[in-house]
Amino acid sequence: MTAPEAGGPSRISALIVDDEPPARRGLRALLARHADVHVAGQARSGREAVEAIRTLHPDLVFLDVQMPEGDGFEVVRTIGVEQMPLVIFVTAYDTYALRAFEIHALDYLLKPYDRERFDSALDRARSQLRQRAAGADERLAALVERLDGRSRWLDRLTVPVGSRMRFVDVGDVDYFEAETNYVRAHVSTRSHLLRTTLTALEAKLDPSRFVRIHRSLVVQLARVAEVEPLFAGEYVIFLKDGRRLTSGRTYRVAVQTALRLRA
Repeated sequence: MTAPEAGGPSRISALIVDDEPPARRGLRALLARHADVHVAGQARSGREAVEAIRTLHPDLVFLDVQMPEGDGFEVVRTIGVEQMPLVIFVTAYDTYALRAFEIHALDYLLKPYDRERFDSALDRARSQLRQRAAGADERLAALVERLDGRSRWLDRLTVPVGSRMRFVDVGDVDYFEAETNYVRAHVSTRSHLLRTTLTALEAKLDPSRFVRIHRSLVVQLARVAEVEPLFAGEYVIFLKDGRRLTSGRTYRVAVQTALRLRA
């Protein structure tokens, strides 16, 4: 456990913002090792993050970039750069985007992160809280402007494979299928189990590329080859590899709109 440094704040108030419960628990466990940090609250979406920042006024925010109801950059815009607490972004961005974080001198944690990388980011936050770095607001504003367009939709998945983490492009997924509180991503003849819910995942997917056709299914439109209408608004959706998916009647309008079918 790390003690507060001389001359630093006696207690750092931190807010954890991430839509995935395991990620929030992981951050809370890492912060529990530091006596000078108090977790003031947690938020699961952009909307909750804005409310928590305005209510709790934390010193430091661990801010997930991709979330439902407003991503991390939307949170910054809503609060305003000058009113934002110190931010450590939590992200699964690619190399290009990570360079932008580094160029603008703002810290980030790349998922999945380890204890050493976390402690390094927190030490840097302590230093900035002792004396807020000159130009920090300008760097944050520049980063938001540069990456905002890239942040809106999920572009890759992080999948555990044994002791390693594999990255899967979202564009390679044929469809997503709910399995209780998990989601299975079907990629050709393989599949990967994701620790999330279908509703949470759907909020991160580009609606111009993916459509929810059933309470348990989200399909990539580019993989659809044919559609056959059934009774009461249901459809059989044939994928290009021959697999069949059946839509739910409550998703009739969504299917018709996405596939440009006549009502």
